Amino acid sequence: MNEQAADRRDIVLVVDDTPESLSFLTDTLESEGITVLVATGGDSCLALVDEITPDLILMDAVMPGLDGFETCRRLKQEKLLSHVPVIFMTGLTETEHVVRGLQAGGVDYVAKPIVVSELLARIRVHLANARLAQASRTALDATGRFLLSVDRVGKLLWCTPRAERLLVDLLPTSTDGLRFPAEIAERLGQLRGDNASAVQPVVQIGTRRLEFSYVSSTGADEFLYRLREVGDPELLQQEQMQLLQQALHLTAREADVLLWISRGKSNRDISEILGISPRTVNKHLEQIFEKLGVENRASAAARAVRVLAQ
Repeated sequence: MNEQAADRRDIVLVVDDTPESLSFLTDTLESEGITVLVATGGDSCLALVDEITPDLILMDAVMPGLDGFETCRRLKQEKLLSHVPVIFMTGLTETEHVVRGLQAGGVDYVAKPIVVSELLARIRVHLANARLAQASRTALDATGRFLLSVDRVGKLLWCTPRAERLLVDLLPTSTDGLRFPAEIAERLGQLRGDNASAVQPVVQIGTRRLEFSYVSSTGADEFLYRLREVGDPELLQQEQMQLLQQALHLTAREADVLLWISRGKSNRDISEILGISPRTVNKHLEQIFEKLGVENRASAAARAVRVLAQ
């Protein structure tokens, strides 16, 4: 961990309309080395998070005007805030209120009067979980992965930052977040069906062409896809060659040969495509096998496919 990350204080936003509660919680959290932000209602909470993103939110459930449940729902509709854990605080301990808080997007529930040791323990657990989830997203983003998950009707549930930057300008925003148009949602459903191989994976959104690959189901109504933007074929060919060359320490010609191997081409096909003799293709393959530590073209192709899928 670098020094800057080690010195960073966690930021907790406390949303409560009672001055006594705000004072008590501020003193308690600051004594634990936590930076505290304060909002006295739902509207002021939403205004504040437009300026700064907290690491966790303590939300009073019952407040005049915009209550905690509705405030939480609106927070979770914002993709840039959906990862922030919300812990509800209230004197309403009936099961229906607990369920209502969880359905609104809360991760936990503490009853008033608050037991300090219990509250701090819950905060530490949820901060740790949030940091782990964010680190996973950042790691996926750093590898250049465009991943996203949607539900059955095409609502965007989660995506890596790179995918989000691509989609936010392309998809309409509904009252419950980003959503794919119905015809694209239907196509995504077909891609996870029994006849997926017969489905065209490339869709047009505005002036952009996007290719979706179904990865797996990650929940009862959550489906993970890999996304890439389809551009000029020659440019894509060049980008893939450069990726293979850098990742596998190949020469430009070796990367070119390996790329066509990964596409199932024979030595004779490759010789015609590249304008070199089949014997020269075979010599390049020998060098590729040695550099990759493999013994045959199938293993070499598999290595190439794994690199290109990242």
